[in-house]
Amino acid sequence: MTHLKAGDKAPAFSGVDQNGETIKLEDYKGKKLVLFFYPKDNTPGCTAEACNLRDNYAGLQKAGYEILGVSADSERKHQNFIKKFDLPFPLLADTEKEVINAFGVWGPKKFMGREFDGIHRTTFVIDEQGKIEEVIAKVKTKDHAAQILA
Repeated sequence: MTHLKAGDKAPAFSGVDQNGETIKLEDYKGKKLVLFFYPKDNTPGCTAEACNLRDNYAGLQKAGYEILGVSADSERKHQNFIKKFDLPFPLLADTEKEVINAFGVWGPKKFMGREFDGIHRTTFVIDEQGKIEEVIAKVKTKDHAAQILA
């Protein structure tokens, strides 16, 4: 789905998180960033993925990773999702799909025989210089931290 691959420069982005604070790629310069795109707050797979990252947050931070989630949900939906599941990382409210499109994760999907356009669950591991280290296209929602740390 995405045209980006390991070794590519990550697209510069800017967006607002659940609190209306602006977050940019350059905020993470000098740090490793796990940028995970997911379809929708409070759905089974997305909840499993976010909670797996939450449960392994200390280990991911110890390994030097910052975490940022992105979906097309609103700031308010993100606030509720974070509060409900006690998520320790910010979520970008990309309602205009600018970051989603920049990373090429929006496109045709199939679910239960239906075809529609949506966000493809994809994670980008970005190094300290803003280069993509890894693209995880087949995310294991219940074991995602292990995929990142592998």
